[in-house]
Amino acid sequence: MDFPVIVEIINAFALAFTVIGSALVIYGGVLAIVELVLFGLHRKQTSKSKIKRKFTGFIIFGLEFFIAGDVLTTVLNPTVEDLSLLGAVVVIRVILAYFLEKEAKEYDIDS
Repeated sequence: MDFPVIVEIINAFALAFTVIGSALVIYGGVLAIVELVLFGLHRKQTSKSKIKRKFTGFIIFGLEFFIAGDVLTTVLNPTVEDLSLLGAVVVIRVILAYFLEKEAKEYDIDS
């Protein structure tokens, strides 16, 4: 690209989306750990399936941000190799998100 300002803006957003995706997964994991500890100490009235469903939601949401960051990064240097790699990563993440969401819906039915 011939516009260095635009490249910097896209890089900044790609990094921000990756950081936000990581933060969502980390926050969801820490929240799940805290809720499991409270559940184990009998200080919180919930179930493991509800905790798992909430954590799964954070993972799915975080994956969406990771995909957005990958798309923005690839837009800057779209080589055939980069596009192939992005396509493979997106397919893997979409399949993972699909099965995580399917599992979360199964917990909705059981609860």
